[in-house]
Amino acid sequence: MKVQPVDVLAIGPHPDDAELLCGGTLARCADQGHRTAILDLTRGETGTRGTPETRAEEAAKAAQALGLSTRENAELPDADIRNDRAARECVVGWLRKLKPRVVILPYLRGRHPDHRVAAELCRDACFLSGLARFGEGPVHRPHKVVYALAFREDPVKPTFVVDISEQFAAKLEAIRAYSSQFDGVVQAGEAFPTGQPLYDLVESQSRHYGSLIRREYGEPFYTEETVEIDDLASMRVRSI
Repeated sequence: MKVQPVDVLAIGPHPDDAELLCGGTLARCADQGHRTAILDLTRGETGTRGTPETRAEEAAKAAQALGLSTRENAELPDADIRNDRAARECVVGWLRKLKPRVVILPYLRGRHPDHRVAAELCRDACFLSGLARFGEGPVHRPHKVVYALAFREDPVKPTFVVDISEQFAAKLEAIRAYSSQFDGVVQAGEAFPTGQPLYDLVESQSRHYGSLIRREYGEPFYTEETVEIDDLASMRVRSI
């Protein structure tokens, strides 16, 4: 089956990572008429909770909640993602099929080794996807790579925050789809426990990021390059 190109692609090491990191942003992009997708790198087969089959069913429900155009799985080995030639060719293949303009990645550091290796692997693949003599298929290099900063404790200031106030309910619905992973737990991925149920932690974190742009809920992102402002007079976040 031919995969149609998308505008925004989020790549997560495991099913549920993209929902936690940027689910609201994906829902907002879909509401704005953009084609959105998630590429899960693994099936989450080494996870303590649930099974790969259960997580696949949950991922499908989450995709529907976020209004995704498509969701794919690269079937790399869970807990053993490597930035090697085979993995690069695999991810490049998906980039050339999906042809995203914007790619959202996990941040370059993380507790889970899959998270930080995935960020490096996929950043490299975004570049290699534009080389005609690497891999197979017509070349395609994404225009923009951004890193999701949600739940981080290191002092990295967001380059920008997306207002997800109208999409927060969809984000939470997508996260709750993973009942095998999140029901009754107080931490996940990069989210350290605070004593709150995970769902409450997601809400409090999203409220915090929203407060940075004077909105109810938000999701933070980082870019290595400087962001251009078209109209200085229309900047919305008040300084004083």
